[in-house]
Amino acid sequence: MLARVHSGTLIGIDAHPVEVEVDVYPGLPSIAVVGLPDNAVKESTARVKSAIVNSGYPFPARRITVNLAPAALKKEGSGFDLPIGVGMLAALNLLSTENLNDYMIVGELALDGRVKSVRGALSLSLAARELGFKGLILPAINAAEAAVVDGVKVYGVSDLLTTTGFLMGRVTLEPSSPAIPKQSSRFSRYRVDFGEIKGQEFAKRAVEVAAAGGHNVLMIGPPGSGKTMISQRLPTILPEPVFDEAIETTRIYSAAGRLGRNGSVMTIRPFRSPHHTVSDAGLIGGGMIPRPGEVSLAHNGVLFLDELPEFRKNVLEVLRQPLEDGQVTISRAQVAITFPARFMMVAAMNPCPCGYRGDPKHQCSCSSQAIQRYWSRISGPLLDRIDIHVEVPAVEWRDLTTPADSESSEKIRERVSEARKIQLARLAGTGLYSNAQMASAHIKKFCALSDQSMAFLEKAVDKLGLSARAYHRILKIARTIADLEKVENIQTAHVAEAVQYRSLDRRYD
Repeated sequence: MLARVHSGTLIGIDAHPVEVEVDVYPGLPSIAVVGLPDNAVKESTARVKSAIVNSGYPFPARRITVNLAPAALKKEGSGFDLPIGVGMLAALNLLSTENLNDYMIVGELALDGRVKSVRGALSLSLAARELGFKGLILPAINAAEAAVVDGVKVYGVSDLLTTTGFLMGRVTLEPSSPAIPKQSSRFSRYRVDFGEIKGQEFAKRAVEVAAAGGHNVLMIGPPGSGKTMISQRLPTILPEPVFDEAIETTRIYSAAGRLGRNGSVMTIRPFRSPHHTVSDAGLIGGGMIPRPGEVSLAHNGVLFLDELPEFRKNVLEVLRQPLEDGQVTISRAQVAITFPARFMMVAAMNPCPCGYRGDPKHQCSCSSQAIQRYWSRISGPLLDRIDIHVEVPAVEWRDLTTPADSESSEKIRERVSEARKIQLARLAGTGLYSNAQMASAHIKKFCALSDQSMAFLEKAVDKLGLSARAYHRILKIARTIADLEKVENIQTAHVAEAVQYRSLDRRYD
């Protein structure tokens, strides 16, 4: 007898439908799986057989063929165990096939029949809704994650017997509820605060502007000046992601298997800080079956690169596409996968190898050739894609000994959140969430300057020799500064402050 069960597989972070066909007929006992399965899918036959037997069902000595259609699509992972098991029971007349067409089924089986977690539950739920299924049956541990999607009922199952009982109407299951953290607990996990940073008012202002508009930042200063300390506290002032951003980020972490056991929606922006020994595949993503890299895991969040020149040059150069396009495409012989990678890059570096170039209290021991080699590790096109360059000098003694704390992260976050709300209202319907994401058409529409401001910017561009990209970045930064002050029109003071954040154009050109 032939049985059909609907399931799905992940390609990148997107779920694609797969029809599991199971045919049982007389012959020598064997189980064959066809349809481009990987090793995990091929090994499912042993797991499924043991799960069926240990769940109390008989397993007759028949010839069984399992086809995963479409046959041209590569299938990977252990999520086909449960649909294959259900299909075998249906083909053996041990399970009614009346309701099989109403559900998409995904899950990994243990030898005793328990259903284990799978990757990409959120993407599978989105696919089930788009395909018009009545519901999605998947492991109970993934149910809260998948239930975030409106328009499809999600049923979490703990074992094979529960699954078959539900499909036959003998077991009643209630649709799962989504897991969304409470508002009060979203920022409570941070143990650091901007109030702990002494001095560095200019750098903190620059980081606030960057957080408000989603701009990339490069901090340059001697060792111990607070560059890393400021960067690590940046997540505490970032606004909460809107629902669409949270879903995008959650899909990436779910597909990568990094979402955690609670399976809740990611309502705090990610902060990724890879070591400088990371490979280009680790940073961008890759592998035989491409998986998300650090730039995708930082989507809608922060990618922090400490000691920027210590990263290999070829690794830094691969950042140019995601910084410009907000996505990265990984091509293989059989497939090309595009991962979202719209992140805020924050980098820190010393002004020279010893770290004390320009420091009035320490003498630099580096030769001009050593300094040139040090800076040549970062290409001009990459630096041009960084919106804000800010110098972070050594902290003065009087600042260190000041008893009063600086402004807290909560107060800064309030201003940043208000600025982001203004941007969301302005950019409604464009698919953009911050000023840094604006293209040329949006800049022309939303960053108009008065004659006085335009004349000032013209002089700055001419004197500093700025590129067209740097010109557009100054306009976007000025727009963000105006949003922080809740001013509709960009003023000359906003442009002047934006120009001040291009320190490399002034000093290291």
